[in-house]
Amino acid sequence: MQSEAKLLIVDDEERIRLLLKMYLEREGYVIEEANDGEEALEKALHNDYDGIILDLMMPGMEGTEVCEELRKQKATPIIMLTAKGEEANRIQGFEAGADDYIVKPFSPREVVLRVKALLRRSSATKFLQTETKAKDVLVFPHIAIEKDAHRVTADGVEVNLTPKEYELLLYLASSPDTVFDREQLLKNVWNYDYFGDLRTVDTHVKRLREKLNKVSNDAAKMIITVWGIGYKFEVSPK
Repeated sequence: MQSEAKLLIVDDEERIRLLLKMYLEREGYVIEEANDGEEALEKALHNDYDGIILDLMMPGMEGTEVCEELRKQKATPIIMLTAKGEEANRIQGFEAGADDYIVKPFSPREVVLRVKALLRRSSATKFLQTETKAKDVLVFPHIAIEKDAHRVTADGVEVNLTPKEYELLLYLASSPDTVFDREQLLKNVWNYDYFGDLRTVDTHVKRLREKLNKVSNDAAKMIITVWGIGYKFEVSPK
């Protein structure tokens, strides 16, 4: 899949776009570019990219705005580029729906590895368009998670989730009725220690519930808030 994957690189600095393009094309990726947020959103909405590398700080429409608008229609995996020291902005990026972030200045090789990891986790932006015999499936009342296909269905209807929303749901559902605090979820789902940005978890849970609720209210109710602690996936919600 990786040799055929199409990526969109968005940065107002041409040298950064060219550097990333050079390294990613060596890996066989098909690269398109955008030098501002407006152009990026236009391309992202009208093309099916396997991933987007999106600069956070740009003139005009910033990366967080692009991410928020795109998330209203698509679940394309997004890696956010942020300048060193912009912790608050990185938090905003995750709240807007980004799946990962890389701090500038960065190693191009690190970007390549992050892209490969993100595409492996997401399997495919549109999940799978054809029927797949899933070998590893979690089945609950109202929700089924096909791990090898990265597909989630609620009462038989497919739910279009971002990679991080999918990972969050899978993590909770893999240990039914277990309560996880926000710190645990940040560490195990996001794979980083983000001190002081627990809102990231709350925002993703809210978005996950909203997407499930559009298909099945019963499915959405399976994600339970445990006040003062965190969240759990309850098989038989009350």
